[in-house]
Amino acid sequence: MKKILLTFLIIYGFGLNAQRTDYDWKKMDPKQRKEVINNLSPEERKELLRKFRNNMIMDNLNIDQDDKAEFTQLYNEYLESQKQIKSQFDPSFNPETLSDDEAKAKLQQSFEIGQKLLDNRKKYADKMQQVIPCQKVLKLFQSEGMMRDKMNERKPHGNNTTSGPKQNP
Repeated sequence: MKKILLTFLIIYGFGLNAQRTDYDWKKMDPKQRKEVINNLSPEERKELLRKFRNNMIMDNLNIDQDDKAEFTQLYNEYLESQKQIKSQFDPSFNPETLSDDEAKAKLQQSFEIGQKLLDNRKKYADKMQQVIPCQKVLKLFQSEGMMRDKMNERKPHGNNTTSGPKQNP
C-alpha cells in the first residue's frame, strides 16, 4: 500500500511538471523516471520536489484559485523559516561521549529549538488563517506530519556512524 501511494504521489508530482521537461511521466516506467531524475541537477530536483509538495498541499487542502499564490508564498516562507530554525541544532553528536554538562547544554538547546519551532508554527498558523480557514490550517499541519512519517519510514536507519546504533527506550 505504501509503495502504491508513494508511486502515485511521484507520478502525480511529475505529471504536474511534465510541461517543463516535455516528459510524459505517467507513461514512463519507474526505472525510466529514476534515470531522468538522476540526470537532473540537484537544484532541478529540489525545485521539482518543491513544486510537487506545493501542488499536493494545494490539492489536498482544496485551496481556492484566488488564494493559491498568496498561500503558496506564505507556506514556502513558513517552511524556510522552520528550516532556518532547525539548522541551529547540530544533531551529529554521540550523547555517550558528552560530559554531563555538555549533555545538559545540548538537551537545553534541543528544548529551546523545539520551542522556537512551535512558536514559529503558531505565528504562521495565525498568518495562514488570514488566507484560508483554520480547519485547512489544521489539515495542513496534519498532512505535514503524515508526510514526515512516510519519509522517515523510507529513510535507512543505522547509517549515521557518529551517533552510534539506534536504541529503543
